[in-house]
Amino acid sequence: MLEEVVAHPAGVAPDALAKIRSYALLFWANRGNHNDYTAQKFLPAFTLDELKQAAAKAQANGAFKTAYADLPPLATADAVAKEIDALRAAFLDPNFEPTVTTKNPPAGKDIIQASANTFYRGVTLDEMKTFKERYALNSRVVKGSDGTIREEVYRAGTPDGRVPPGLYAVYLKKAIQYLEKARGVADPVQAKVLGELITFYQTGEFADWLAFGMDWVRNDAAVDFANGFIEVYRDARGAKGSSQSFVTITDKPVTDAAVKLAQNAAYFEDKAPWDAKYKRKDFQPPVVKAVETLIETGDFHLSTIGDNLPNENEVHEKYGTKNFLLLGSAHALNAASATKTLGEFIGAPDELARSGKYGEEADDLLTAMHEVIGHGSGKLSDRVKGGAEPYLKEYFSTLEEARADLMAMWNVWDRKLKELGLVTEPEEVARTMYDAQARAALTQLRRIPRGDSIEEDHQRNRQLIVEYIIDQTGAIERYTQNGKSYIRVKDYQKMRQGVGQLLAELMRIKAEGDYAAIKTLVDKYAVHFDTSLRDQVVTRFRSLDLPTYWAGVNPQLTAQFDANGAVTSVRVVYPRDPAGQYLRYASVYDAGLSR
Repeated sequence: MLEEVVAHPAGVAPDALAKIRSYALLFWANRGNHNDYTAQKFLPAFTLDELKQAAAKAQANGAFKTAYADLPPLATADAVAKEIDALRAAFLDPNFEPTVTTKNPPAGKDIIQASANTFYRGVTLDEMKTFKERYALNSRVVKGSDGTIREEVYRAGTPDGRVPPGLYAVYLKKAIQYLEKARGVADPVQAKVLGELITFYQTGEFADWLAFGMDWVRNDAAVDFANGFIEVYRDARGAKGSSQSFVTITDKPVTDAAVKLAQNAAYFEDKAPWDAKYKRKDFQPPVVKAVETLIETGDFHLSTIGDNLPNENEVHEKYGTKNFLLLGSAHALNAASATKTLGEFIGAPDELARSGKYGEEADDLLTAMHEVIGHGSGKLSDRVKGGAEPYLKEYFSTLEEARADLMAMWNVWDRKLKELGLVTEPEEVARTMYDAQARAALTQLRRIPRGDSIEEDHQRNRQLIVEYIIDQTGAIERYTQNGKSYIRVKDYQKMRQGVGQLLAELMRIKAEGDYAAIKTLVDKYAVHFDTSLRDQVVTRFRSLDLPTYWAGVNPQLTAQFDANGAVTSVRVVYPRDPAGQYLRYASVYDAGLSR
């Protein structure tokens, strides 16, 4: 609906069109009508009548004439009006599906019933506890009118018909078409990997996903990718994967430095503060690469500055992990906002000077250690089979993000980093990293304009660390200066003790699958916050004229060919046209949206 109006705007009232475009940009950036960071629903400025009038104009301009994937055309004005009426609550009612992912549900609802995502229909959390999922990562669980619970598997089906098409088959078949094109120009090893991904999309079988992951993680291609139902953040249960993809080019000089960290992963494992029985002995050094992205789509976007994959324990315990350091994204975000933010939220001149000098280096080092020696570290106990996720459930992602951050914070003081040439001034960079991590618990509140609870796992992770250290060690303190609130580190070594204490406990919890312990920690430290402090932070950010969150525009690539049809070069441009980009992507499924 939104895309058709934006693509066919002639004659639409300018004020209404501006409101619809603004809402469409938010919708595209968040892959829906809920904020990525807060999980809360956002509402448009337009009215139902304004949308109907705009859609009628768009239809007169040729909109709604063609099918969109498996959705039929809207051939008449009446059909368009009925469609808008059906969407009224989704667009305009704040009480309809107010939160996309709820790990802290209101009374009378569980985390599934209170979440507006599409992973479940008609089932409760109690029913899911006894239902045996065959396709946990890539299916929707539905209760039929007869009370039977079944899985609707995401799959395209096999060409021979032995495996029938499933949910989202139209989209997966289109993805397969493009993967086949990529396979045709890839080197033999990567072509095999692409073929295994195609097989998984056809069958939906977890065994095929593992086969793909085992070969993908060992393929260190200069032009690399991730593609699949990967991260489970949008599912309150932490089981269902969301579709995401990216394609990258390796930055070799920066990668060479990061590889040194990967080659010494066993050293940092040995230095970890947790019990020896949870330390890995057989160490497969992870693949690590600093990259620039060519495209990011689905549930992968600009604010992601590092990615450690695959998530499956069956793969990374045997073959290690692949770590992408998306430093271009990190540097772009810093360039856009860091100077203003630091000046507003740092109260001490020495801290401000240190952050200005070492902030980017500390951020890059945190990202590298988080991904390279954080996520892949540690060993599960024999009693925890198939990974810790099924044991820790909705708290797993918060734990894992906190554990990876803490591993970086624990090791940043190690002189080994200086020996490896990964840090310029060890103590100054370490202090800067600790300052930034403490400050993040304050500044991130700008992203939660309503309510008093945090749902997003990375935000929970940051608050968990800071609140735990305040409570357990007193090494961090809040203070007021000139009527403004700040947060600072009082004692860096005492803070490091708290980091080690929490890191050891999180590793024990993960290794033993201790649900009760992680629930207690997260519920106590990571969920709730002072709303008056949040309101102050929001006001201060508003005065800086900075957005509360960011979205990216992918570069546009155009191939140049010789007389024989071979690619001779690729032209890269960066159009500042997000609407054009998203309409271009949508036109893959609806030719009527092409611009």
